[in-house]
Amino acid sequence: MEILLWLVPSAVVALVAMAWVSWAGRDGRGEVDRDVAVERLGRALTKEPPAGTRRTSAPARDRSTGIAVRPSHGSGATRRAS
Repeated sequence: MEILLWLVPSAVVALVAMAWVSWAGRDGRGEVDRDVAVERLGRALTKEPPAGTRRTSAPARDRSTGIAVRPSHGSGATRRAS
């Protein structure tokens, strides 16, 4: 039985984590009235974006295949034997 004592710290951590998650996820924390939420969303959508932001078009798609192609060194070029 002594050999299983190394499991105690991880079991305690797991139990504490489960207790915290059940407490943090309980109902009734920070609920906002639906009408208030809709009003906030409407205001956020109609608000002008900050002056520093700019909408740009999507960048041109890179058609690279990932294969490197070396340019030829002229027509009919032959390799020299070394």
